[in-house]
Amino acid sequence: MPLSRLRLPVLLAALLLAVTLQAQQPTPAASPTAPAAEATVGPIKFGDITVDAALEMLERWSGRSVLRPAGLPATSLSFSLNQKVTREEAREALETLLTMNGIAVSPLGTKFLKVTPLNMARTEAPDFIEGSTLGLTPSGRIAQKLFQLQFLRVNEIMPQLAGLLNPAAGSPPLQFEKTNAALITDTISNLQRIENLLTQLDQPALSGLKPKFYKVQNTTASELVTKLQSILTGASATSLGTGTTFQADDRTNQIILLSDPRQFELFDDLIAKLDTLGESSTRQEVIALKHATATDIATVLSTLVSGQNTAARAANQATQNQANARNARANANQPNPPANQPQNAAQAAALAAAQARLNQIAGGPNAANDSAPQQFSTILTVVADERSNALIVSGTVDDLRLIKDLISQLDVLLAQVRIEVVIAEITLTDAASTGIEALGLTVQANKLVGFSGSLPGISVTNGTITRDATTGVTDLAATLALSTTPRKSNTNILSVPNIVTTHNKEATLFVGESRPVISSYQNTGNTTGNIGSGYTSNVTYRDIGIQLTVKPLIGNDGSVQLEIKQEVNDILGDVLIDGNAQPIIGSRTTESFVSVASGEIVVLGGLQRKSQSKSTSRLAGIPLIGDLFGKRSRDSSRTDLVFFLRPYVLTNTPADNTEAMERLKISPQHDDVQSALKGVLPAKK
Repeated sequence: MPLSRLRLPVLLAALLLAVTLQAQQPTPAASPTAPAAEATVGPIKFGDITVDAALEMLERWSGRSVLRPAGLPATSLSFSLNQKVTREEAREALETLLTMNGIAVSPLGTKFLKVTPLNMARTEAPDFIEGSTLGLTPSGRIAQKLFQLQFLRVNEIMPQLAGLLNPAAGSPPLQFEKTNAALITDTISNLQRIENLLTQLDQPALSGLKPKFYKVQNTTASELVTKLQSILTGASATSLGTGTTFQADDRTNQIILLSDPRQFELFDDLIAKLDTLGESSTRQEVIALKHATATDIATVLSTLVSGQNTAARAANQATQNQANARNARANANQPNPPANQPQNAAQAAALAAAQARLNQIAGGPNAANDSAPQQFSTILTVVADERSNALIVSGTVDDLRLIKDLISQLDVLLAQVRIEVVIAEITLTDAASTGIEALGLTVQANKLVGFSGSLPGISVTNGTITRDATTGVTDLAATLALSTTPRKSNTNILSVPNIVTTHNKEATLFVGESRPVISSYQNTGNTTGNIGSGYTSNVTYRDIGIQLTVKPLIGNDGSVQLEIKQEVNDILGDVLIDGNAQPIIGSRTTESFVSVASGEIVVLGGLQRKSQSKSTSRLAGIPLIGDLFGKRSRDSSRTDLVFFLRPYVLTNTPADNTEAMERLKISPQHDDVQSALKGVLPAKK
């Protein structure tokens, strides 16, 4: 066959092979197979290339052999270079493209590149960067770097940086807590970003902070710091930064600020405005009392304030509980129960009653009609100063107003009463059972209303006691002597005192003596076994006699309620104790409650005592003769103490002394007393 016929099929086959190869290769803008000696590459544009074609270009541009496993991800890549770049830049771009598609490229010595799936790069010994990554060209090449922290704690900062790392690069950073370091495997670009971030964050906590001292002039440093803390909360505190602190130094009364100097201006303005003498909502006032006792009034006011605050808290809690219950029922789609439940209704009623009473006291007669509540604040305090008999009140303006209104009604002069007392001892006969009966007095409900008695040729029954219009003498002893039955020989007036006291204050009267009584013995060390030779006695004194205690309660209508306590102690005899005579003391006590009008006479009796005595004549001791002529007798007597009391309500006017002055006129000492009262010495006689 001619040679020309043989060459034609070969040429056609070669042409077909060339067309096929041309169809399999993308159409480049410039040949990707530029010689290795070329300094630049591009422009290049590939539509879709395989991983194998990309690795082949990587070998040509890097001048290294690529080592790859069999299980690389099968994917198509799009790669383009719109301008000429160096081969190193083209290689970095291609490595980044491979990393973005799950393929890591790690250098292995100077002649090879190791290609692995991205999640295996950490275990395949990627390039370890010892120095800074900031001088490298940013790329997607996988590398490792050990970050050594100076001030931050690695276990605190690494969990926050984990969100910045490539999730396909494998496990999170490997932490070394003992050395405060972390090994991070990621792309060069990410390592550079992390290094920049740690450079900014890994700084001393006080870096950039400066101290400043503020001398407080008009208040205390502690109070001003507390005010600043209440202002700089929430978003304001967040804007200050965690490093900013301010503390009070009470010793020097300064505020110590540690902050960034850029924040000094803020604190300068705040402290300058707060450290001024301004009008405070709290006031203090000293209220002097005229009649009442400061400690008593302070106790009453403190109890009132405490009770009101407790009731208010209970009411608020009940309201809150009701609101919570309504919310719970609303969430559960349950019907509401009746509004007035027993417990809450009782609390509300008690609070309303207490508030109404407080309003009436604190606000005057029109306070009950005032709709505005009259309540004390929680900062109100009341302290008594006994030395000056004054109250120190601290609270709001309204607190002071309410307290003053209350004090004006409490600090009043209490009513006074003068009580005339006559104590009589009556010797009873067999015909009389009580001293009142022996005197012929008519007593109803402990009040003396009349008398009965008789003399030869005279008999009086249910006589009325009236004042002597002739003499004008109205003292109780004279009244009893002139108006009752004539004085009897069996009556002994023991005491005729007058006592004056105020409403609800006890008055005490004692008539008697104090006797020594041995209370204990003390060994002197020289005892011979007998009391008195080696011991000394400790002696106390015991009141022996009549003690009367009266507490009056004076009404607005002139009535007087008397709480009367009577105690009578008598010596009944002696008893020998360790060779010493000790008195036998008999006691008689009563307590009475009597209501009388001013000027009425109260009679109290029944404190009786029996005594027995024996008597014999001189012949009684002679045998036989004494039986015939000797006289023996036994006497038994009974005595009864009768108390007469007449209270007079005083009006705190000169009229209270009228009766005393009238009695003084008929007294022999009238002139001397009058001169002494006027401040003039009596003339010598």
